[in-house]
Amino acid sequence: MKKTIILGYGNLDRQDDGVAWHILEKVAKLIDRPLPAQIEDCFLDLGENPDLFFDLQLIPEFAEILKDYQRVCFVDAHTGSVENDLNIVPVSTCFQNSPFTHHMTPDTLLCFVDTLYHCVPEAILVSVRGYEFNFDRSLSPATEALAEEASTRIVEWLHAS
Repeated sequence: MKKTIILGYGNLDRQDDGVAWHILEKVAKLIDRPLPAQIEDCFLDLGENPDLFFDLQLIPEFAEILKDYQRVCFVDAHTGSVENDLNIVPVSTCFQNSPFTHHMTPDTLLCFVDTLYHCVPEAILVSVRGYEFNFDRSLSPATEALAEEASTRIVEWLHAS
């Protein structure tokens, strides 16, 4: 298997916004990987293939991590602004200026990897529709069902090449 990282991001304390953590947990179970001892540990499981990584948001410093991978699967929630509830699309290098101070897209992060390290891993974005964004760590029933499907699709992607 090509060296791969699954990078999930979102706010675990805001219900469906933290769907990426739940998807990483499901993927870990499907591929027989140990889970974090507690939810606060999140995922920072580097040194395996695939590596599993979770953080609150994408930041420019992740470019240094991504340069060492051949494939990246970004995982995030969306609010219905894209066509499908479970949306899986390729990611390409494209700098996107954001009006928000704490917002970076996977496309922009890949642009940083390319600019700084002259390499671009193959990348996809798996985005899952979020329905509820209250202060809670559990998923809404609709997003939970989508997380199950997303996990299966990610494992299929892992074994596809």
